[in-house]
Amino acid sequence: MARALVVGESLVDVVRSADGTVAEHPGGSPLNVAYGLGRLGHGVSLLTRLGDDEHGRLLTGHLAAGAVALAPGAVDELPTSVARAQLDEQGRASYDFELQWRLPAAGADELLGGGVDGGVDVVHTGSIGAAVAPGAQQVLELLRSARSRATTSYDPNVRPAFLGSPEQALPLVEAFVESADVVKASDEDVAWLCPGEDVVDVARRWQRRGPALVVVTLGGDGAVGVAGAGTLRVPAPPTRVVDTVGAGDAFTAGLLHALAGHDLLGPAAARRLRALRLDALEDVLRTAARVASLTCSRAGANPPTREELAAG
Repeated sequence: MARALVVGESLVDVVRSADGTVAEHPGGSPLNVAYGLGRLGHGVSLLTRLGDDEHGRLLTGHLAAGAVALAPGAVDELPTSVARAQLDEQGRASYDFELQWRLPAAGADELLGGGVDGGVDVVHTGSIGAAVAPGAQQVLELLRSARSRATTSYDPNVRPAFLGSPEQALPLVEAFVESADVVKASDEDVAWLCPGEDVVDVARRWQRRGPALVVVTLGGDGAVGVAGAGTLRVPAPPTRVVDTVGAGDAFTAGLLHALAGHDLLGPAAARRLRALRLDALEDVLRTAARVASLTCSRAGANPPTREELAAG
């Protein structure tokens, strides 16, 4: 099992269904990835912020249930962030945010540990925490400092309300891409950031800028991965979709879980990750897609356990 440090926002999803019913779920892309990794059996710390309030207690209880540890300094005097999600008839979500974000003042050396001999194997970030100033620049510096001591992972998880125009957002996104060993994005992310471009062409361009692996999810059409060995597409597993809340984050957790299963995370695995074969890439993508499909089959960001994944 891998040891992971996940960096970014935590919030509560207030979800209004198409029929008008409302439910509250723990959320935030980094929190969802951390929780997904914890459910899959990995040791996880989450560097985030939340408030000392009812929503904050909902999040801390949720993280504890997923065996996710909060990094020091996470709880402060500001309100816990909220994302209001509206679901359409197909279960697709659109969001409005009430966000408070800062990066807690925890030392990178303490969080990252000793690399090969005792630190984390993977550092993951993305979404709002990697987009909103001034925290985003701090997160980028942390990712850059981590790269010699761990596998680094990034998901832009684009939220246009926080990014201005694509022309304004793309330089920061590509700075994170260049600092990551693994990049996962959705086809919607790529279409917003690089309008009119083919998603596979963008993935190939990003992969040449530094990552060992770039994966783009394609919704119901599966996912495509670009590595040094080539490009590979896998279909989405059949599933009955309840909603898509947290599906992309579940895919990311599944992707990192599958890479760990192939012993491709951590500083000692850097060369093996660069040499990722297409047969291994296919297994990695199919595993990640199964994790996402199981999440879509139930309400909210509720990813599977390792036992549930093994059962199909």
